[in-house]
Amino acid sequence: MAEKHSAGVLLFRRSAAGAVEVLLGHMGGPFWARKDLGAWSIPKGEYEPETEDARVAAGREFTEELGLPVPDGAWVPLGEVRYGSGKGKKILTAWALEGDVDPADVVPGTFQLEWPPRSGRLVEFPEIDRAEWFDPATARNKLVAGQRPYLDRLTEHLAG
Repeated sequence: MAEKHSAGVLLFRRSAAGAVEVLLGHMGGPFWARKDLGAWSIPKGEYEPETEDARVAAGREFTEELGLPVPDGAWVPLGEVRYGSGKGKKILTAWALEGDVDPADVVPGTFQLEWPPRSGRLVEFPEIDRAEWFDPATARNKLVAGQRPYLDRLTEHLAG
C-alpha cells in the first residue's frame, strides 16, 4: 500500500523570558479520548503530492484543524519524517513558524466515523479536541512518537 502524505505547521512562540513553547493539538475521536502521552500532534493533514504543494497543504490543514488562519511569519522547513506501520505508513512534511494563537479561539474541523464499530451509525468527532502550548520537553512526551524529530529540528534551528 502506498504511503500517505501529510503536511503541517509546528507553531512556536517565545515567552517574555525567552523560553520556547510549541502548539500541539490533542487528537480527537474515541481512540484518543482517554490518552494523553503520545496522543498529541502537530496540526497537519493529508494531501496528494501529485496535485498540491506540501506548503499550501500545510497552511490549509492548519486552518482546517484549528479553525484559525496561519499566522504571518517566516516558514522554516523542517523536512520530512516517515512513521507508522502497515496501512498507516505516513510521510509528514512540516514547517516551523513563529507566531501566537490563543487555544481558546480554536474551532476544530470535524470528521465522521462509524461509532461504535460495525453499528452502521456515523458520528461526527473533532479533528482535535483541544490545543495547548507546551515547552519542548513536555511536548516530546505528548507528541506521537513519529513526530518527535521535529522538536529536535526546531531546537537545532533556534540554536543556529
